[in-house]
Amino acid sequence: MSDFVLIDGDQAVFLPAFSPAVVVVQPGKLAGSGPATVNGKAICVDGDESKVSVPGCAYMTPSHPIPGTGTLKIAALAGNQKATKTKTGGKPVLLKGAMFTAKFEVQSPAQQPTPTGPVPDGSPQYSGQGQFVTTNTKVSAT
Repeated sequence: MSDFVLIDGDQAVFLPAFSPAVVVVQPGKLAGSGPATVNGKAICVDGDESKVSVPGCAYMTPSHPIPGTGTLKIAALAGNQKATKTKTGGKPVLLKGAMFTAKFEVQSPAQQPTPTGPVPDGSPQYSGQGQFVTTNTKVSAT
């Protein structure tokens, strides 16, 4: 099935639910590295998603209500987000597709208040989802 090609500057929008954590999300930007262009912007190819990183996002969990911080990243693309036929520079182009798997890597753990002092969240990362938002409304691929 054909879908819009992702280009340099397109956004990776993360959903706030990283169960059980809730993250104050901010969008990440894709940097296209393909040789081909759409509207003068480089096309995103396989591997460009791994460079998306959004540091400094606050989070908390039901058991750790004092916020901590971490970094949002793309863990894995959905099957329909990588072109099977269309390539540029020998790599598959990235497509808008459905939802990608996201990860939230904890840098500064959220805290649980206790009478003896705060207890840090022990989880090093959480899983969630996100989707791409593209400014390309003309060029699609399969």
